[in-house]
Amino acid sequence: MANLKPYFEEDGIVIYHGNALATLPELPDNSVHCVVTSPPYYGLRDYGVDGQIGLERTYVEYIDKMVAVFREVRRVLREDGTLWLNIGDSYATGAGAVGECPGGGEQGERWKGNRGASPTNSKHGVGIGPMTQMNRLPQPSLKPKDLMMIPARLAIALQEDGWYLRSDIIWHKPNPMPESVTDRPTTAHEHIFLFAKSEKYSYDFEAIKEPSTGTAHDRARKDRPDVWQPVGREGKNSRFHQDRDPLHPSERKTRKISESGSGVRYNESYNASITATVDTRNKRSVWTVATQPYKEAHFATFPEALIEPCIKAGCPAGGTVLDPFGGSGTTAVVARRMGCHAILLELNEAYCALSAKRLNQGVLDLTA
Repeated sequence: MANLKPYFEEDGIVIYHGNALATLPELPDNSVHCVVTSPPYYGLRDYGVDGQIGLERTYVEYIDKMVAVFREVRRVLREDGTLWLNIGDSYATGAGAVGECPGGGEQGERWKGNRGASPTNSKHGVGIGPMTQMNRLPQPSLKPKDLMMIPARLAIALQEDGWYLRSDIIWHKPNPMPESVTDRPTTAHEHIFLFAKSEKYSYDFEAIKEPSTGTAHDRARKDRPDVWQPVGREGKNSRFHQDRDPLHPSERKTRKISESGSGVRYNESYNASITATVDTRNKRSVWTVATQPYKEAHFATFPEALIEPCIKAGCPAGGTVLDPFGGSGTTAVVARRMGCHAILLELNEAYCALSAKRLNQGVLDLTA
C-alpha cells in the first residue's frame, strides 16, 4: 500500500480517491470483514469524471466491468466475509434519448443536473448530470422500453465468477421518486444481494432479528387447548380467534399426533417446538426503508437504516467495512457509529470532500 495515499484518515476511517479497479489491487488480501456498497447504475448518470463506471455502450460491457471490480473485492474480503450489494435497474431507450432509470442508492435518485456540476455551482448535487447523449441501442436481445434486468444479470454473472449468492433482499421504498409513466407501475423497490465469499461465512442473525407480529403461532397460545376449531362457529371458517375464550369441551376436536421421526408434521417434537411464543423473528427479505436526503447532496443518499442491518450481521465490533463506491460516505458514517472501521474508495474528488466533511461533522456532533 506504499503507492496508496489516503485522502482522509481519522478514527479508523480511511478514504482513498481513485478508480475502484485501480485502487483495490493496492489493498491486502483477506483484510476486510464485509463489503456494503451501491455502485453506479448502468446508464443512469454522468458523473463528469474520467474512468467512471456506468457509461458503457452496452450492459454487457457494464456487467463485465462490475465482475472485474468485485473479483478484486473478493480477494480483499476475508474468507468468512460477506458482500451486501445494492443495485437498481434501468430501461432500454431509443438513440440519444434520456432513459427511464428508476435509480437510487448512494449514487443518487433520478433528477436533472449538469455534467461536471460542483457543490458550488449546481443546486442538484455533486458532479452529476443526466444521460442526455448516450446511445444505449442496440442492446443485446433488448427492445426499446424493455426493463434491462441489470440486477439479475449482475447477480448471475457474480455467481458464475465464484460468489455464493445467499439472498435477494427487496428494498421497499415507501417514498419512491415520482415517475410520469402511465403504462407501468411506479418503481418503488431495489435489490440488495447478499453474497458470501465461501460456503461458510460470518452472519449474525441474532443481531438483526425483527419484532414478531405476535400472531405467527396463535395455535401455541397458552390459553388455547391443543385442538382444531370446527368450521362454522359464529359463521367463521378459521381455526382460531384471538379474542375468544378457549373452546367449550363439546366443541373440541383432538389433533392426531404422530410419533416423532414419522415424517408427519403434527408430532410430539413439532408440537413442543411451537409451545412458546416469541417476541422476535428472523429478519425477512423485504426491508421497508424510506429514502434519506442529505442537505448538502441534494439527492437521496444511501439510507443509514438500510446499511445498519448489513453491518450488524456482517461485521463484528472493531471489524472493517469496505465500500468500493463510497459516494457521500454513508457507509463510513454508519460503520463508525457502530464501532467498526471503514475503507471508502471514491473516484469523484468532490464526493471525497463531501464524505470527509460528513465524517468531521459527525465527530463534532458526538463531541457536543
